[in-house]
Amino acid sequence: MADIVRTDDVLGGDPRIEGTRVGVLHVYELVVGGDHSAADVADQLDLSLGEVYSALAYYHEHPEEMRAVRKAHEDAERALAEKSLSPPEPAK
Repeated sequence: MADIVRTDDVLGGDPRIEGTRVGVLHVYELVVGGDHSAADVADQLDLSLGEVYSALAYYHEHPEEMRAVRKAHEDAERALAEKSLSPPEPAK
């Protein structure tokens, strides 16, 4: 079974499959939200099927942590959208 790790300097500390830069949330969103099969996701991301299922298991076994990760992503996207819609005034 693949290990799921968190490292501060990789993916912002989000849980990921060890030895990769593939986040648990990304795998979940592709399989569940994107309606892709686990086998297709494994093939697309160059993972084993076991690694995909390990990521999915981790997602479901750590619901509070994954809610916090999802919220952090949503907050970052919102902040970037606001920043891009109202760029800073040019320096004079």
